[in-house]
Amino acid sequence: MSSPARAWRDAYRHPTPWDADFPLQSMVDLFEQTAARSGEAPLIDFLGRHYSYAETLNGAQRVATGLGALGYGPGDRIGLFLPNVPHYLAAYYGILRLGATVVNFSPLYTAQELADQVADSGTRALFTLSATALLPTALRVLDGSALERLIVGSVAGALPAAKSLFYRLFRGREVAQRPDDPRIMAFSALIANDGAAPAAAIRPETDIALIQYTGGTTGTPKGAMLTHANLSANARQVVGLDPHPGTPDRILGVLPLFHVFANTCVLNRTVVNGGCIVMLPRFDAGQVLAAITRTKATAMPGVPTMYQALLDHPNLAATDFSSLRVCVSGGAPLAAELQQKFEAATGAKLIEGYGLSESSGVIASNPYEAEGKAGTIGQPIPGTQVRLVDKSDPTRDPPEGEPGEIVAFGPQIMKGYWNRPDADEEVFVTDSQGRRWLRTGDVGAIDADGFIRIVDRLKDMIAVSGFKVFPSQIEKLLYRHPAVKEALVIGMPDAYRGEQPRAYVTLNEDAEADGAALMAWLNPQLGHHERVDAVVVRESLPKTMIGKLSRKDLVAEVRAEAAGS
Repeated sequence: MSSPARAWRDAYRHPTPWDADFPLQSMVDLFEQTAARSGEAPLIDFLGRHYSYAETLNGAQRVATGLGALGYGPGDRIGLFLPNVPHYLAAYYGILRLGATVVNFSPLYTAQELADQVADSGTRALFTLSATALLPTALRVLDGSALERLIVGSVAGALPAAKSLFYRLFRGREVAQRPDDPRIMAFSALIANDGAAPAAAIRPETDIALIQYTGGTTGTPKGAMLTHANLSANARQVVGLDPHPGTPDRILGVLPLFHVFANTCVLNRTVVNGGCIVMLPRFDAGQVLAAITRTKATAMPGVPTMYQALLDHPNLAATDFSSLRVCVSGGAPLAAELQQKFEAATGAKLIEGYGLSESSGVIASNPYEAEGKAGTIGQPIPGTQVRLVDKSDPTRDPPEGEPGEIVAFGPQIMKGYWNRPDADEEVFVTDSQGRRWLRTGDVGAIDADGFIRIVDRLKDMIAVSGFKVFPSQIEKLLYRHPAVKEALVIGMPDAYRGEQPRAYVTLNEDAEADGAALMAWLNPQLGHHERVDAVVVRESLPKTMIGKLSRKDLVAEVRAEAAGS
């Protein structure tokens, strides 16, 4: 493989130099340095209750001490089965201080999904809440797996006094009773100590801080092993995108912290910057708008469907957006029309970035203030190299002028997959200098200024009579129709052509258009092999746990419907 092109460096638009160095640092040092510098500053605003850096550090020290007293230590895997609540931060940094490894689990997992990943990771203890949506699932896994212990917190205990009383009186049906079982411990009992145990000695470059499960390019969940150095570097890289680091920093923490996007872009980068996380347990457009006005939030990372939901909410016009400087969109392509509408309605800049679980969160981003390029994921972030390889043979460059698979190299790239050396061989490609480049599975092009444009995912390409059709190109056209709100294109089996593209859409409120009319508008704009056999109008399209449109789930739904008929 040839070395990455250098010519675009002169056009680099991020405030931190592209070749900036990010020295090795543990996540524990990263957190404790900020706590020492900004101890009394608020780190968390949880529905109006504030937790300072010093309080959160004290909680983490007590978590580490309590876990150590139970016999846990360096190298153990300890899970977080939690929504966005203050317990998450104390447990997260406490586990890391112990020298153990955090394993993130989605609160939306079924018992079987949770049990499978607990078994795969060898998770010994699990933090959760006494909520009906969580505790019963965790109990089933405790009884049916090798999991040793549950540590159960209370949402009411994290709320301001008045809200805590309201929660206990009127939302008691959402609280599950904690069984009297020696394997189950209250979070409050775990931290009933002096927090005096010393932090473990950590080797940032080799010690695994986080196992983050991802579907990868095959759809089979694999645990990306992210070291302390990976996570701390990516946090500092993201801070390096901000032209005004250290200015008042209040970030809307509505993305779920169990997801790598929020782990880096909400939690870790805010800690580096000494900012405050305006934490919401889940996404609710009305609550987000109210929180922006109440807290004078300055930034909000999210996925495109979240920004669309804010535009659709009746309280949009009454919201004070004057403090909001930048919103970062990731997880799915950002339609130009949505970007323009959001910026016009709020006055905030909405920029698109890109990353994967395997890259600790972020590889590329459009600039916050300098001119970006719509329809691209921006330039590589500081310290990161991005290039293209041949779609069929990653050891070669792509043919001149053709798209290729995007590969990346930098300090944030994972150590590998947990217990999956076979998967490592597929996801890494080694160059002549012995450097391992991460294969993203995304096909793209890089222009002369270093801006990267995603064409599609290798696994999503539709094979029509031997030709490759990119769903995202058809979706991009659909978003230009004034009636279309959301769009997904999938390949349908076809006896003659192999596959045939089919589009599924939802419509904007009060829009009037049927599938036949949309297909008649769309197909003349497409090449012969790209033309869809139908446009299906639906009330909703499936979404992932963080709210982005899910092509995989749509395919499963359509197949199930076909089997049923």
